[in-house]
Amino acid sequence: MNLLNDNVIQIIKTIDSDVYLVGGAVRDFLLGKTSYDKDIVVKNAMQFAQKFCQKVDGTFIELDSENHIYRVVLRDKLNYVDVTESNNIELDLKRRDFTINSIAINLKNNEIIDVNWGQADLKNKIIRSISEQNIVEDPLRILRAYRFSAILGFEIEGETKQQIKKHIQLIKNPAIERVNYELMKLFEGKCTAKVLLEMSDLIDILYPIFIDVKKVPKNTHHHLNLFDHSIETVNQIQKIYDSSNNEIKTHLEKQDFGGFSRLAHLKFAGFLHDIGKYSTWTIEGERHRFIKHDDVGSKMAKDILKQNKFSKKQIEYIANMIKNHIYPSQVVSSENINEKIYMRYIRKMGDDVIDNIILAKADRLSARGPAITDDIVEDNICSLDNLLSYYLSIKDKLKPIPKLLTGDEIMELKHIQQSPLLGKIIKALQEEQIEGNITTKEEAINFVLTY
Repeated sequence: MNLLNDNVIQIIKTIDSDVYLVGGAVRDFLLGKTSYDKDIVVKNAMQFAQKFCQKVDGTFIELDSENHIYRVVLRDKLNYVDVTESNNIELDLKRRDFTINSIAINLKNNEIIDVNWGQADLKNKIIRSISEQNIVEDPLRILRAYRFSAILGFEIEGETKQQIKKHIQLIKNPAIERVNYELMKLFEGKCTAKVLLEMSDLIDILYPIFIDVKKVPKNTHHHLNLFDHSIETVNQIQKIYDSSNNEIKTHLEKQDFGGFSRLAHLKFAGFLHDIGKYSTWTIEGERHRFIKHDDVGSKMAKDILKQNKFSKKQIEYIANMIKNHIYPSQVVSSENINEKIYMRYIRKMGDDVIDNIILAKADRLSARGPAITDDIVEDNICSLDNLLSYYLSIKDKLKPIPKLLTGDEIMELKHIQQSPLLGKIIKALQEEQIEGNITTKEEAINFVLTY
């Protein structure tokens, strides 16, 4: 049972006490999955961690000196090992979150220690808390239950659901950074949409905006109420990803911001894409209208995500997706559509073209009210696919928009200092270049002087 490399095995041989691999690495090993982070429990954690770090030429990090927890980051910056001190492995396992994460392997003799019957729950694909008290002590485990359900496709068993319901308000206690991590891991999962439906009450606590979202009913354009439509959009994004070619999958698997994939962020954006609808909701006869809900929702998302301490790049990406989720369908429904119209869209969306088109497709597939015929859907999806195909065919030949004027040059022309006005001029100039209205430095100068 070769769970760790030879360097670790050599160090284990020099340690008098038992050394245990525990938690997620064991779970993933038993499920035949790859694990990049490993947890080791040993009597003298610092000594083991320092020896291991020296052997692999890694980076030693003291995570918690009081509880003797250390991390060794390997040179590939992908794999790392957390080393924790414990004198009683069985007691340690009983303090963990779920039975499937409480299996240990004695690396001295490959003996499996499973005091909580975790292997049985792995076999039956069940997520079961070890004890109610463990959830109370760390309420983040409420969200972790849903995270593992989304990633593994396992069901949360009945008693654990009751414990979650009983203590659900405690989710407000953990640090928001920890909550964000679990939430983004949840959106990485293949079963995200199913789990979002199951954690409806928890969503209301984490993101109260959904209390209002749930008030918007289905209508002539939507066969689902707004909350279910938002979740179905997440489901459709996952389906589109699953059926995509390797080029699109590779793009969506990139971790360009926040340490999580574009796909996870796109699904999160899909979940939030209509949060502006409640505040823009009007009813005219049988027609429900949500004028400028994309702009309103984008601004709301910025405020919500900033308040929840997401990074600047994460906020920009998600807000941009929400603001432009209708844009691709507007492009493909243009009269006398041509390459210039395509290129204007592509220039504006930059690196996010693939993501934005997939969101538009998922949104369309999630809205099938009585006024939306199959022909309308098929025509829209076909047109969006054509736009995507065009982008993929030319993206490697695209050259960046030339910078015709620097910020210093603009300040000199306008006799201004660094200010919001400078930013507005730069953005307006870029928009004119995207439209193809300005192509030379002379035209750029004239535009700035008359702005």
